Amino acid sequence: MLNIARTARRLREQLQGFLGKLPLSKTAQRFVFEAVYGIQARQSLHLSEIARTLEESIPLIKTVNRLSRQAAREGLADDLNRFVMKQGAVRIEKRTLLVIDPSDLTKKYARKMEHLARVRDGSTGAISDGYWMCQVIGVECGGHEITPLASSLWSQNAPDFKSENDEILGLVDAVSSATEKRGVWVMDRGGDRVKILRPLLDRNLDFLIRLCGNRHLKWGRKKLLARDLAARCPLPYAESIKRLNCDGTESVHLIQFGYRKVRLPASQRDLWLLVVDGFGSERLMALTTLPLRKDRKTLWWAVEAYLTRWRIEETIRFSKQAYGIEDVRVLRYESLKNMVALALVASYFSMAYLGARAKVSVLCHHAIRAGKRLFGVPNFRYYTIADGIRDIFSRSHVRPFSKAPPGSTQTAQLNLLDLIDT
Repeated sequence: MLNIARTARRLREQLQGFLGKLPLSKTAQRFVFEAVYGIQARQSLHLSEIARTLEESIPLIKTVNRLSRQAAREGLADDLNRFVMKQGAVRIEKRTLLVIDPSDLTKKYARKMEHLARVRDGSTGAISDGYWMCQVIGVECGGHEITPLASSLWSQNAPDFKSENDEILGLVDAVSSATEKRGVWVMDRGGDRVKILRPLLDRNLDFLIRLCGNRHLKWGRKKLLARDLAARCPLPYAESIKRLNCDGTESVHLIQFGYRKVRLPASQRDLWLLVVDGFGSERLMALTTLPLRKDRKTLWWAVEAYLTRWRIEETIRFSKQAYGIEDVRVLRYESLKNMVALALVASYFSMAYLGARAKVSVLCHHAIRAGKRLFGVPNFRYYTIADGIRDIFSRSHVRPFSKAPPGSTQTAQLNLLDLIDT
């Protein structure tokens, strides 16, 4: 039988050990611990919900006001991003995929939030008030374990805003510095703009970026539209793949793929155009710095790398949904950026820091027993893990800063035998 209080103490110790590496003042470090603990316990970025988990012997509004002051700390978001990048960099290898995901944070009912801007809601396509966001996530080609690395929020109405390209490249530079340029940058349509491609080439970074058909490329001495070049590309290889549809059913796709060696206009750098047929009326095109050749294994790696980006779409949505990022309610712009960064820290803790075996064997097991999933563990286990951590913290009576039991020690990972009473 799983002992809730004992498990909560162990999780708290893990969180303290993880955040104890933060290069911040004691006051700032304490705030980050309280905030991440509350985010995990309530799956919410509401300061009032975080305050309730602290159970302080003062009026709740006093705790909320203290958290609100701390949440407005200048530069805290940058400190938290650097911390997560440093922790996650050890998990990034030369061919690890670094997925860039620009998105939005829609606040259509907000009126007084600082620097509100007009954004396009990615879910509905409607133009609404809100902010822009971008995340960087590491994942191995064909793999399932992911590493949140960085997140950023900005508004074009903020006085320090320059451009979206500047924001994206700022994240690229920060992550590249932490990983010492390891990894392959992967981006969907929109990343094929020259103001993104050329800086990546200038920085000598590997990438795999989906192309729009109206981009021009040079093939030999000819300058052609990408769609025209893809239409003429031979596709000598074929594979059958299964794809999970939105309604839960599976569909089988026969895809064919090939490549062309190309260059950007006014550039002498060799690039490769990966062409895939079978996903729609038009052929899928991706531009990469990785040399392609007439070899099934080499080409299939590139195809699978892009398919991996598709497969982790649900993972990318995880932090928004699991921790309620879109429901964040702070008025100051600096506070908003800091709360998004705190959600990144919470995501890294649950996804990457905890031992995988402990997560699945203990937390998911507990989540099922607690009745948080009526139909068992879903394929996307991170939701269940987050629910398990929330349930453990919320059902225990262990306060965030209560003393650890005598003889207890902090370990690098949760010990499965320590968590289960026999």
